[in-house]
Amino acid sequence: MYLGQSVSRRRFMGGAATALGYFGLKPGGNLWAENLGAASSPATQEALDEYDAFAKISFNENPEGPSPRMMDAINMAFKYSMRYGYPDGDIQNKIAEHHGVSPDNILMGAGSGEILEVVGLTYLEAGKKVVGVEPSYAQVYEHASGIKADAITLPLNEDYSQNIPAMIRATNQNYRDVGFVYMCNPNNPTGLTESAREIRQLLDGIPEDMPVLIDEAYHHFVDHPDYATSVPYVLEGRRVIIARTFSKIYGMAGLRLGYAVAPPEMVRAMDAYAVSSISAIAKWGGVAALEDKEEERRRRETTLALRRKTTAELRAYGYDVIPSETNFFMVHTGRPVEEVGAEFRKHGILVGRPFPPMLEHLRVSVGTEEEMDRFITAFREIFPATAAIGAFGD
Repeated sequence: MYLGQSVSRRRFMGGAATALGYFGLKPGGNLWAENLGAASSPATQEALDEYDAFAKISFNENPEGPSPRMMDAINMAFKYSMRYGYPDGDIQNKIAEHHGVSPDNILMGAGSGEILEVVGLTYLEAGKKVVGVEPSYAQVYEHASGIKADAITLPLNEDYSQNIPAMIRATNQNYRDVGFVYMCNPNNPTGLTESAREIRQLLDGIPEDMPVLIDEAYHHFVDHPDYATSVPYVLEGRRVIIARTFSKIYGMAGLRLGYAVAPPEMVRAMDAYAVSSISAIAKWGGVAALEDKEEERRRRETTLALRRKTTAELRAYGYDVIPSETNFFMVHTGRPVEEVGAEFRKHGILVGRPFPPMLEHLRVSVGTEEEMDRFITAFREIFPATAAIGAFGD
């Protein structure tokens, strides 16, 4: 990807158009206006109404959007919309304070997607490889292919956890060819976490100069006692890059704000490849999000309660659900996801895409209470009740 291009966690305009096309929606001029003047046309309004009517539980977003406190900050920041070098609420320092690190440990990005791609541009030069598992967040591997690098992808364990010993072996056996190791924790799309002990096992098992990218996009939703953020490894001086995003619990997916926490020398190396095209309103919204701890707590509890309720109903209906520590979950439907996605669309619901090789596991994001009720109602109409097989608990 050219450095002058805009990047995002899922290359939003192209990626969303592709995904919506997969579900039968009409992207391009029929969904987004070709220009601002078309926004009031009947055809455009009809397309927007169509989009708004869907229960959108496919992209792991927060359906609440920015909180009231964030909206106050965002609305205030519009007065800087015509300025370069605008006041930004001291966002980089606020993030550093939030993690107990120096501002030199922080690299800002337009969503954590920019961070993931910048890591690739920095450490996959000359055809180096990234080591990781599959399925995981595939943009990392896709970006490697796009810059003529490669990926060594390993299968998950039978319980869908990440195979740490296999990652260590693959990294050590291909040491000269590996640019960095990728660990999504919690993993997308399975929703499972790797324990603090397993992360240390990985870091201690590979060469100490090997960069490790740990994607913590769903950190805020984790409830498992064995999990821990890997930010302390940065303070230990390990060559670890932690990617975080405001797109999930803070509801800023369309505003694009993310960052990396890493050793200063790694931040400097990556900064040469960063675009950092972050808007004034995103930065001020991010500052307000970090300050509003009570709202963060409320959103977390609401999301986890809805996830538990929905997954319990699916299990009671006889369908296996992988235990999740995120704002999404995977249910085993026994049918191809492509086929299932089309059925849900007929019910006005957008669900997750296929994640090879788990082609009969449907990823479902936690939406609003009304959206989850619509999902369960549609699920019961699409699938028959079965004898509960419950291999997992929640």
